[in-house]
Amino acid sequence: MPATAPTQLSPRAREIVAAARELLEQEGVEGLSMRRIADRLDIRAPSIYKHLPDKEALEAALISDGFTDWAELCERAMRDGGDPLVSFGDAYRAFAHSHPHLYRLMTERPLPRELLTPDVEERAARPLVDAVGGDPDLARAVWAFSHGMVTLELNDRFPPDADIDAAWRRGLTAFRR
Repeated sequence: MPATAPTQLSPRAREIVAAARELLEQEGVEGLSMRRIADRLDIRAPSIYKHLPDKEALEAALISDGFTDWAELCERAMRDGGDPLVSFGDAYRAFAHSHPHLYRLMTERPLPRELLTPDVEERAARPLVDAVGGDPDLARAVWAFSHGMVTLELNDRFPPDADIDAAWRRGLTAFRR
């Protein structure tokens, strides 16, 4: 049975997703279990399945919520003016650093598109596509650069004396037309 899109979740399912997000943010994907989520809500783990069919549906709801938050942050950054690529890069980094475990859940596995809230992936991509003048291939290249940079940052792979801000600026400006 396919999972229900997050926009169609019951209020109780939304509570479950919120508890799962707290657990994810605190402990990472490794700590995300139905039993631990149930403990946070003071319910039995099998009760979760009345609201979400399986863990994959729960993760898809988390990813959908993450894409919505990401889109809102990027949209706000782009509205604030300035260089659109720098605004995108700043928002991208801020999201990943504020929510590293959610970011990893959203980006380091195959994306369960059929389980996501309809159009949420497109909404999350739109600010970047707009920032590069509507060119989806260029947007993918900028996203690949941004993902690589932020993943290296999250994994503490740059030398201590590296000027990461300068590397971001240099990298993003290389994509300007």
